Amino acid sequence: MNSRTVLYQSVGEQLTHFDVDVETATLTRRGSVTLPSKVQYVWAHPSRKYLTVSTSDAPSGNTPDKGKVHCLCAVRVDTDGALALHGEPQPLPSRPIHHCLDRTGNYALSAFCNPSHVTVHRINADGTIGAQVAQNTKVDTGIYAHQVVTAPSNRIVIFPARGNDGRPGKPEDPGAIKVFGFKDGQLTPLQSVDAVGKGGMAYRPRHVDFHPTQPWMYVNVESQNELHMHRIDGDSVIEKPLFVKTTLAARHDPQFHQTNSAIHFHPSGRFLYVANRADSTADFNGRKVFTGGENSIAVFAIDQTTGEPTRIQSVDPLTHHVRTLGIDPSGRLLVTANIRDMWVRESNDGIRAAPTALTVFRIGDDGKLTFARKYDMESGGKLQWWAGMMGLPA
Repeated sequence: MNSRTVLYQSVGEQLTHFDVDVETATLTRRGSVTLPSKVQYVWAHPSRKYLTVSTSDAPSGNTPDKGKVHCLCAVRVDTDGALALHGEPQPLPSRPIHHCLDRTGNYALSAFCNPSHVTVHRINADGTIGAQVAQNTKVDTGIYAHQVVTAPSNRIVIFPARGNDGRPGKPEDPGAIKVFGFKDGQLTPLQSVDAVGKGGMAYRPRHVDFHPTQPWMYVNVESQNELHMHRIDGDSVIEKPLFVKTTLAARHDPQFHQTNSAIHFHPSGRFLYVANRADSTADFNGRKVFTGGENSIAVFAIDQTTGEPTRIQSVDPLTHHVRTLGIDPSGRLLVTANIRDMWVRESNDGIRAAPTALTVFRIGDDGKLTFARKYDMESGGKLQWWAGMMGLPA
């Protein structure tokens, strides 16, 4: 018997449950749970009976406003997918930009961006958040961490530290992928990967994902709009990428802010999906109106012998600035979530509002996406920061 599929989506402090009908490619909204502050990231426990949710009231980016309410929370998932807070949220030192559970579900690792930092918490047997694990060794967490995730072996942790682009009055901060050893909740320094060999300059690693059966790691390089493929050799990442591909369908026009964001493998390992996002605006008729750039989902076919990614499709999600996407466990649906409303120009020099939305695509046997439907969301000025799918236990 196949398990039911659910989608969870965050807008501000609310985490909302949707039932997913994979056959009809439809989403049905159910209930919500309110977290202590704005949802930053969500990770499912291996049992799928609990979610861990990191939250913060700090704004995103390099802001002097550090916020006050930063938490790591456990949320119980009932048999019908409904959500409820589970145990006491644990305080975190600053805004967590990402977190994960290790492959056993016994530890939660949180990444903090400003300043860059990492913590480890125990996960109790009942799924609640346990005590923080004091670290015996200091690790180098780089500049502006953006993700923390254990490799499939669970012996190493991959920690992309994105760095920052230069801007007037402030020079560029270098990026790197930090690699830590991991055992019994303890982190130890192993590597600092600079894939372009320029001391981390012009290198903005954001997120990684792993092939489900091969020792291959794929990296979204944010500002460079590239996909890098690295081989993992034991507990080391081979520093030089075997393949470097653009994630864009067209050449980037530098007048527009253009980056990539989410990266996720198809369950089969045959396809990889990358979100490209653009959100530059200019004043027009009293509004900040979208000026251009590529908003797309890039579909890559993965050579199962060499690991080479080949872009086979770029699809418009019919929204702007997709930050997260989810794939259902059967590999038949993909749903994108963009973060905000956007004003866009019409052909008659008018403007219209393009709302925050969840966009649903069917995934074909060839990995390509076909638009199914779009659900416009009332966000109330808050950000749709995260969305993802999972199967409930049968």
